[in-house]
Amino acid sequence: MLLSAFSFAVMGALVKLAGSLSIPILQIIFVRAVISVALCLFEIRRAHVHPLGHHRALLLARGTVGFLALMAVFYAFIHLPYAQATMLQYLHPVFTTVLAFWFLSERPTAATLICIALSLLGLGCMVTPYLQSGTLPGAYLMALLAGLGGAFGSGVAYTLVRKLATSEHPSVIVLYFPMVCLPATLILGAKDFVWLDSTGWLVLLGVGVFTQLGQVSLTRAMRVDSASRATSLSYLQIVFAAALGWLFFSEVPRNSTLLGATLILSGALITARMQPKGLS
Repeated sequence: MLLSAFSFAVMGALVKLAGSLSIPILQIIFVRAVISVALCLFEIRRAHVHPLGHHRALLLARGTVGFLALMAVFYAFIHLPYAQATMLQYLHPVFTTVLAFWFLSERPTAATLICIALSLLGLGCMVTPYLQSGTLPGAYLMALLAGLGGAFGSGVAYTLVRKLATSEHPSVIVLYFPMVCLPATLILGAKDFVWLDSTGWLVLLGVGVFTQLGQVSLTRAMRVDSASRATSLSYLQIVFAAALGWLFFSEVPRNSTLLGATLILSGALITARMQPKGLS
């Protein structure tokens, strides 16, 4: 989960960079999907498993929900400060815990509940200064709602991953994501695609590679741990995002952001120390 959190943080920073280069969101998703398909098929062939898996309806649902959530998340990444967009995305463990309890009968432990409480408090510390600034501009509000929608969609997708992870190969689960993204992006946005220079291609290559690393790491973690505990550790992506925003986008963290990051990190450490490994 630590490797997954770092990989997704780098991916998000590259998406924000791609947005600054005026690359359309659907084109970013398309190139990301092409790279993901190639890497997944290589791993599937090496593992000698069927690429379409066993529970194909659930796999297709995971891919569809993931695509819709991804569009919302990328929109938030591009139109909000990076750390703030990542914080909104990381409301998804709250949705995951509720959905996992509802549909998978996973009862969250005290450690997971403490982690979620501290993490939500940390999120509140980070977001409050922005909400106190007065009336929200329309574009900002749209990006804010997109971030929340992406968080809910991610929660649904992670719950489906947990359901599938015990019976499907990780790369098969990941494969359905780009299998939905490829035709969807071509149908919805091919006419707006632009030709890229070398910098643009390198940025999108990085998006694809770090996405794949994050997805596979996440799926392997879900295979051996409960959905709510595993995703609570993924809150560390917010800390990585704040650091990347400062290093590459000159987004200096406020004191409230640093306090929020400390609370979130404390929650993750409590989960790692108090809850036994392999709980399912």
